[in-house]
Amino acid sequence: MNQNLSKQERRNLAREQARLAREQEAKKAKRNRITIQALVALVVVGVLVLAGLAIAQQVRPEGPAVSAANMQSGGVVFGKDLQVEKTPALAADESFVPTAINTAERPVHVQLYLDFICPACGAFEQRYGELLEKQAAAGDLTFEVTPLNFLDASSAGTRYSTRAANLFSCVVDKQPEHAFKVQRALFEKQPAEGTPGLKDQELLDLAVSAGAEKTAELTSCVNSRPFGSFTSRVTNQVTSEGIIGLNEGSRLVGNPTTGELQEEGKPQILVSTPTVLVNGEQWVPQRDGDLEQFLLKTIQDAKAANG
Repeated sequence: MNQNLSKQERRNLAREQARLAREQEAKKAKRNRITIQALVALVVVGVLVLAGLAIAQQVRPEGPAVSAANMQSGGVVFGKDLQVEKTPALAADESFVPTAINTAERPVHVQLYLDFICPACGAFEQRYGELLEKQAAAGDLTFEVTPLNFLDASSAGTRYSTRAANLFSCVVDKQPEHAFKVQRALFEKQPAEGTPGLKDQELLDLAVSAGAEKTAELTSCVNSRPFGSFTSRVTNQVTSEGIIGLNEGSRLVGNPTTGELQEEGKPQILVSTPTVLVNGEQWVPQRDGDLEQFLLKTIQDAKAANG
């Protein structure tokens, strides 16, 4: 502070600086509220589209519900340097194997349930995709992506949700080193809900533009859709029998508008997308605040607990 100023002038300057600091804090708080309110609104929209689930489930691909390699939990886990954590494929008669969470080894595990044509999921990707990518790459968290197809009935008869999830699964199965960039590319080129979406050849081209190699094996996988039935199986599980990866005894939000929890003792089912679990507990933006700050606190708490 300028020592040439009078005592009164210094007091006035200090008051002005304090006022400007308060204004900056108020603006920051307002931006955070707007972000959270926007996400809540989009999640509510996601609840409404679940009404199409019954219709979507009537049109299922043929063939056994066998998973891609590395998807025995229903999703794929990305660890340090965005490497896919390897697991065997899950047979049609095998139960899902939830990803083990050990905070001593992995401070934070984030699990995301999504549909590749879901507008709210696209908004979530725009807001938090880069954050999750950076923290997973650095090894601060593991990031699990579980694709669903409950919006199959909202793509003008082309079953885009299944086809996009199948493409992602094909890459996870055959070229896992490119899987993370492919799932992000699917949102960068996300079609509008209610449109036919990308054709199979366009989906293949999207994967290649994201780094995948256009092999005969990958082309055949995209065209024959061997993992479509598995996507339907995962969707049916989480929307009627209970979400995979939720801590025992935990409850999910049943009404995103009010925050009311689902009935205790009943299967905790997915009611909207995106649905996010952090270390097996649901992250709810209107209750838990901004995801970035929530994750930073969770990481700090886990590291402190582990010494």
